[in-house]
Amino acid sequence: MEPLDQKQLDFNEEFYKMIDLMVSPDNYNRERMMEQLFKVARMFRLTKVVSEFYRTVAMEAKGQGEVLSDFDEGPADVRVLYRRYQLDNGVVLKASAYMAEGTRPLDEDEEKKLDICIRSMLNLLSRKRMQATIEMLGYRDQDGYPNFPAFFRYLDEQNITGGFKGYTAMLYNLRQFSLINRDLGHDMGDHIIRTHFEMIKAVVGDRGFLVRVGGDNFAAIFPNEQLDKMIKAMEGLPIVYDKENNRRVMVSACAGVYIIPPDFEYRNQGSIVDMIYPACQTAKLEKEGTIVYASKKSLEKKESLLRVRRHFEEALEKEYFHAFYQPKVDVKTGKIIGAEALCRCIYDGRIVPPAEFIPVLEQNTDICRLDFYMLDHVCKDIRRWLDAGMNVVRVSVNLSRKHLLDVDLLEHLMKVIDKNKVPYKYIEIELTETTTEVEYKKLRRLVEGLREVGISTAVDDFGVGYSSLNLIRELSWNVLKIDRSLLPGVGNDNRKMSNLMFHHIAAMAKDMGLECITEGVETADQVEVLKKNDCPYAQGFFYDKPLPVEEFEERLKKGGYDPA
Repeated sequence: MEPLDQKQLDFNEEFYKMIDLMVSPDNYNRERMMEQLFKVARMFRLTKVVSEFYRTVAMEAKGQGEVLSDFDEGPADVRVLYRRYQLDNGVVLKASAYMAEGTRPLDEDEEKKLDICIRSMLNLLSRKRMQATIEMLGYRDQDGYPNFPAFFRYLDEQNITGGFKGYTAMLYNLRQFSLINRDLGHDMGDHIIRTHFEMIKAVVGDRGFLVRVGGDNFAAIFPNEQLDKMIKAMEGLPIVYDKENNRRVMVSACAGVYIIPPDFEYRNQGSIVDMIYPACQTAKLEKEGTIVYASKKSLEKKESLLRVRRHFEEALEKEYFHAFYQPKVDVKTGKIIGAEALCRCIYDGRIVPPAEFIPVLEQNTDICRLDFYMLDHVCKDIRRWLDAGMNVVRVSVNLSRKHLLDVDLLEHLMKVIDKNKVPYKYIEIELTETTTEVEYKKLRRLVEGLREVGISTAVDDFGVGYSSLNLIRELSWNVLKIDRSLLPGVGNDNRKMSNLMFHHIAAMAKDMGLECITEGVETADQVEVLKKNDCPYAQGFFYDKPLPVEEFEERLKKGGYDPA
């Protein structure tokens, strides 16, 4: 066997260096790898090396993958080697090596060594691309945004590398974004969210991090010096959605903000997230401001929230929740013509205000369980009144919009009413308007279904939302409840706007055949306004506050109030 000449020795040395780099991922260095690839490719007299990565066979057929050509130094006239591998997980790997026309072909030994190089290269490519895929699946959502796990990882890394002194954390929710999706379409909505994200990302800067928590909710951490800019951005950013016609939409947000104190102790990711989450939830619920700063008070609210959830099962089981009834009255005769059932929680001898538990239960489907509990107890009361021969009136029960997720809601409502043997004419379901097209369709199906079986429906808080007129135009309601905010003030001139609006809403309800009632009536002057504008029914403290069932029964026995 002839000894190897120096050229062959050099070739073998570079070849094995290349293999060593490829099979030692712990020592991976792309620059060294490319430098070695170039050396070996030239020794093989190659002009081009192409690698391809496809996550599935279907993506390969569509050409939807990564094609890399790191080495490209001449015409690729002749393909001297081609390899394709399909892995068990569906990934497809390809590699091709090319020479220029007229170049000395590979001998048998060179071909074997090139084959080893290509296989090693594909093995390395597979590992690196799968790592990238795992990174994407674990730390990116389906639209490519960094997600909450990415935020958690960033917090852990920041705690090790630099800490949180001089930083602020924020969780924010885009306001009324469902209206943008409804009016402009989901594709345009996605474009607006992406644009808004990039604008906020620029404010956060390189020393911060921004992720999408889900839907139109986002979390960020950034240096304190960016806080003023972030607050300004939360107040509203104009986003161009139609460049040709220069059409823009203003996107604002409500946010929970935690200015991390100098003595902050990071125990885990929850040390920060547990501060911004309840603050953001409060910001969503409160009307007076869009920014809520995390503080000791916000922690107390969080504890209250957890306490309500912890005791909810017990409250249902031990019947701490009670139906209180607020009469609905004919303003001309003083006769009680109906009532609204309102939930009150009596715990440890005191009445717990609804504001302390209703918003908490509305954060998930617990509110639906409470609504059905109330409906069942109202039906039991009505059945008892009927059996006692009392003069029974129609009672309205409120339903949360959360119920619209239930495709069998109508059947479930009827089941509760039928179980208590209550005629449908004594039940009224109060619903508020919706803000999304999907919810609207579900609401329409429910209202029409209730009407068909003879259960009355009322649109609650009419005049509060932006789509109220469409709501009564397209849905077959029985009752329109005018919100107290539209009730004219005492002594207003008839020509003033509030009087005109109230007059025309009451007239419109009458012309449409809707029963019209005004909520929040508190004075005799307001009762006169109702009479003057032909709004026949009132509900409010002028007649009575919500009453325990025993007191309401006494009112029913009397039949009503002195109209004078």
